[in-house]
Amino acid sequence: MPENLASILTGPAGLLYGFAMRCRNALYDLGIFRTWRAPLPVVSVGNITAGGTGKTPLVDWIVKFYHASGKSTAIISRGYGRRTKGALLVSDGREIMLGSRDAGDETAMLATRNPASIVVVAEKRQEGVELLMRRFAGRLPDVIVLDDAFQHRKIARELDIVVINAGEPLVQARVLPAGRLREPLRGLSRAGIFILGKITDGNRSASIVEALKPYGKPVVLSRILPGKLLPVGSKGTSALDSIPTTGLRVLAFAGIGAPEGFVHSLGEAGAEVVETRFFRDHQPYSAESVRSILADSKRLGLLPVTTEKDWFRIRDDRELGDLLANAGCCYLSIEPDLYEGKAVLEEMLLAILP
Repeated sequence: MPENLASILTGPAGLLYGFAMRCRNALYDLGIFRTWRAPLPVVSVGNITAGGTGKTPLVDWIVKFYHASGKSTAIISRGYGRRTKGALLVSDGREIMLGSRDAGDETAMLATRNPASIVVVAEKRQEGVELLMRRFAGRLPDVIVLDDAFQHRKIARELDIVVINAGEPLVQARVLPAGRLREPLRGLSRAGIFILGKITDGNRSASIVEALKPYGKPVVLSRILPGKLLPVGSKGTSALDSIPTTGLRVLAFAGIGAPEGFVHSLGEAGAEVVETRFFRDHQPYSAESVRSILADSKRLGLLPVTTEKDWFRIRDDRELGDLLANAGCCYLSIEPDLYEGKAVLEEMLLAILP
């Protein structure tokens, strides 16, 4: 569809959506729509654009920071893409009960990467907190981390962290469906701190930092560092599990927001990305699509590589998991590197605790 025609078709819808979001936020600001306060400190991690900001790795980092500080955590997530409804316990901090189909790929990955954390999935975060309070009355966590909750204003929070993708234009951005904004930019005034993530270009990130100055909130600069390249199915607990990436020729496939960041991480790790196959964010994989990827990688003599989140989405399907394992498929783990302003974030995370 030509860009000008798309703008004509989506422009009015974007104006209507933006107006609706402004009205909704005003009703919360005026106290007409009421927020519910949890009996425990709450940190929210969210974004103002749709997908691809690096929010999930930051949630993982925050939970690990709290645990390293001797604090116990609970993660409450919506569980986007799951086949279940309502508030469900994903992990009790000792055992994982639900996989990606019932919990969502990101939630299942967070539960696996943080086995000591309680993990709950709930569209309505208040119901998730109430489930937490009932089930763990004898061992309540020190803090609740809400995953993807910036627009979920029904529940109050002590700290609102907003993650912004440095690779996307911010000032010129438009609201859905004309653009990728979940709400008008004035909503950023609710944030307590900004994390400018996925930085690869210093000049572009500098312009976004400048655009954020009027909000008067701290800005943390962050980039994504490639972690281990691991065979699918491996536990990844041993250094022997990982595969050297330097010089590898790969076919990269993913169903995530902003997959260009995945390709960049592979290049940073030393791999040569020869071919790519991208799908919609959270899109379920079919046997046909997986077989096609593997056939192309075999024909071209390339190693099939996906993201850790994609592997968590696929692995619950034994047939697809076996197909990828037998083909030698790997996934790339990633880690956020908060290289400027990390101490400010750490202070704010600890300051909300009793």
